[in-house]
Amino acid sequence: MSRIQQAFQEKKAFIPFITCGDPDLETTEKLVYAMEEAGASLIELGIPFSDPTAEGPVIQEASLRALSGGVTTDKILDMVKRIRQKSQIPLVFMTYANVVFSRGIGHFARQAAEAGIDGLILPDVPFEEKDEFDGPCREYGLDFISLIAPTSHERIRMIAEKASGFVYCVSSLGVTGTRSSITTDTGAMVRLVKEVNDIPCAVGFGISTPEQASEIGATADGVIVGSAIVKLCGQYERDCVPHVTEYVKKMVEALA
Repeated sequence: MSRIQQAFQEKKAFIPFITCGDPDLETTEKLVYAMEEAGASLIELGIPFSDPTAEGPVIQEASLRALSGGVTTDKILDMVKRIRQKSQIPLVFMTYANVVFSRGIGHFARQAAEAGIDGLILPDVPFEEKDEFDGPCREYGLDFISLIAPTSHERIRMIAEKASGFVYCVSSLGVTGTRSSITTDTGAMVRLVKEVNDIPCAVGFGISTPEQASEIGATADGVIVGSAIVKLCGQYERDCVPHVTEYVKKMVEALA
């Protein structure tokens, strides 16, 4: 069983996202250990990119802070290797196609797998162009994670059929960011996926409160939170670890 499959075994998975290098890579590494300790099941590590089209202002600004602080993909890969000496928590890279292209897809997949990454999420790669990335990822044992959006009803089945790892269900249209309420019927999205593929479904985009997590977790296998955590990193900078730990604990409890 892969590490990603294990993340969804015993309980509803809480999946935090952080931008690598915001405020610095040393803090990012500490956050991974602290979030695992606080009950996170899987962690999404954002490789910063200068034009993150799917992201709202919170994550965009975090990316820019990390890049201006000198973070590179090589430094992030080295950090992952260090993490793997101490932790076996499932880790997934989230970034943009250009970051992968610029290295060569196969080269990127091999380096990520060797460092100890379990999967890859590229929100700007449409389903129709998935194979170009999926092949090299499979070759090196990485899951190329598929995203499904509320608009893609007839596409959901098609995407789900070929999905691996878990399916990332996008709860709201537009860019990432916290939302006061989530009106999408994520339960219906999850049911459509499960009709064609018995694969875990995690819901993200806009979730920020324990109440929202509990509500979404009733029908999904996991809940993904990015902006609310990245906001804490931006607010408290190098002192963010205890604040993020506290937040993760609350979200994990809400899903229990």
